[in-house]
Amino acid sequence: MSKIKVYFVDDEKNIRHTVYRLLRNIKIDVECIESAKEVLSLIKLNTAGILVTDLKMPGMDGFELFKKVHEIDPHIPVIIVSGHGDIETAVQLMRDGAYDYIEKPFESSDFLRTVRRAIDQRVLYLDNLNLRSEILANAPENEVLKGDSAAIRQLREQITNIAETDANVVITGETGTGKELVARCLHNQSSRVKNRLVAVNCGAIPETMFDSELFGHETGAFTGAVKQRIGKIEYANGGTLFLDEVNSMPLAQQVKLLRVLQEKKIERLGSNESISIDIRIIAATQSDLKKCSDAGEFREDLYYRLNVIPLTIAPLRERKDDITMLFKDFLKEACARYQRPVPEVSTTIIARLMSMNWPGNVRELQNLAERVSLAGFSCLAVEGNNSLAMEDFNSPDKSLSEIVGIFEKKVIEDKLTQADGNVDQASKALKLPRKTLYDKMKKYSIDPSLFRAQP
Repeated sequence: MSKIKVYFVDDEKNIRHTVYRLLRNIKIDVECIESAKEVLSLIKLNTAGILVTDLKMPGMDGFELFKKVHEIDPHIPVIIVSGHGDIETAVQLMRDGAYDYIEKPFESSDFLRTVRRAIDQRVLYLDNLNLRSEILANAPENEVLKGDSAAIRQLREQITNIAETDANVVITGETGTGKELVARCLHNQSSRVKNRLVAVNCGAIPETMFDSELFGHETGAFTGAVKQRIGKIEYANGGTLFLDEVNSMPLAQQVKLLRVLQEKKIERLGSNESISIDIRIIAATQSDLKKCSDAGEFREDLYYRLNVIPLTIAPLRERKDDITMLFKDFLKEACARYQRPVPEVSTTIIARLMSMNWPGNVRELQNLAERVSLAGFSCLAVEGNNSLAMEDFNSPDKSLSEIVGIFEKKVIEDKLTQADGNVDQASKALKLPRKTLYDKMKKYSIDPSLFRAQP
């Protein structure tokens, strides 16, 4: 119990003093706080603690404090301390998720019994959370969400927190960010892991084949249906259905999917028999599904059915802290697969990787590691607009200022190309004063007229 702290909030000094002595006497760690606003700065997601708060306080009261704390962590036990006249409010808070309430004036034994139970519940929850995190950390390499950036750590934490629920999830992220991997992590940490995760790429199925793919069909249901076929939804029964590019699903099929979610039953094409199904749906999209709904391209009622829990995967360009580790891991895996020696990744190579925009995100980085394992780092010299000839600045004889100059010249030339040789546009894109850009062009002997498209 010593690892769980009790945060006790009450504006009355005498009560804070009494509770402090009461809990410290039985070696329970306690921090007594005068105001609700002050305790909010101490409560984080998965804090090793519980909250005990008075209901009636000046400023922010216990009711508002409970709401804000549960926005931070809906699993933290919150005990409400209330006067006799506040019992109705306290009961309502319990319906909203508060752990328990204690009526003032309270007996020490009743207070301690309730606090101990809440501590035990918090210990059990955090132990289970740690166990699931260990399972995720020791999962097979292709089922691990790699990275140590703040964005990925938060995403892993969100996955751990919601995996055990049956709530439907919508994952939003650019191509190559790992939406299916996130879906797999959610499935593998859930109680459905003993059953199937069935993936459906909604953007790759012809509209005429949707019904058969999702719902299956009986023999003779249509021309060419020579035998019974189990659809993806039925095949995922008891497990998870992953709908990739869900925004590509035709509106007619969206209506049918909505009915499945409402009734939890399906009918195969050519059959009148209803089949009960139990699935969790994880949908993925590159688009903003709410905007698609507002534009009439996606059913609003289905959007709200699916988007119970939204998850967003940050693009690689916004989590560059992960690039070095990811690239080295991918390179090591690729070299092992092709039985090649693992080349040393120099600081100049890392600088090159960090300078790229990665429109293909993690998938693009992994593909590059594959090419490097086979062709060496020379392939970095032909990476589109992000390219720099590595041999131009990878020499040990070059100083840091020379390396920076090569890079700076290439960036200026790229911007002039995009601006069709227009110096004003290039200076705006580079966020440089026009004179400064002219000075740099003179320094690097750059003629803007050479970057204009030929008539």
